[in-house]
Amino acid sequence: MSAALSLLQQRHSVPSRQLGEPAPDEATLHELLEAAIRVPDHGKLVPFRLIRLQGEAKLAFGERLAAIATRNHPEMSEAKLEKERTRYTFAPLVIAVVARLQLDSKVPQIEQKLCAGNVAYNILLGAYALGYGAQWLTGWAAYDREVAGALGLAENEHVVAFVHLGTPRIEVPDRERPALDELVSTWTP
Repeated sequence: MSAALSLLQQRHSVPSRQLGEPAPDEATLHELLEAAIRVPDHGKLVPFRLIRLQGEAKLAFGERLAAIATRNHPEMSEAKLEKERTRYTFAPLVIAVVARLQLDSKVPQIEQKLCAGNVAYNILLGAYALGYGAQWLTGWAAYDREVAGALGLAENEHVVAFVHLGTPRIEVPDRERPALDELVSTWTP
């Protein structure tokens, strides 16, 4: 079996709470992201961009999320607010993958979003290949326009993933996978 197929068969997510230092250094991160953006891109639109959340910025982002959550749900418990404050603090690095939709393009918006999703998945694969752990998360913040504003997103931009990156602090067992025979069929006219 090729190394590439072996990588695909072994890749798994590491929960963000189980990701610690170190994150990829600058040179490794640059190499990882350069590889991650090599995705199918109908029309060569480059319908994505990346936003790094690191260090104090993750804390400030968490505070903004807690403020937005409080406005949207004033009855929210202090425990849930604390979860919003700390959601992005566990992994040393979080990459927000943003779909940057060109609304006037002949390329359907779903294809543009899938392109951005492929970038997120390539980050997961690349991180695993380099010995790091990663988890793709979304949650309400990925779909909230006020959060989009806090990230500086334009009206045509949407978060498709918050990819949490770091070094796994535990050995994560693989989950049960579906049987391929139950998923594949052959179409006949």
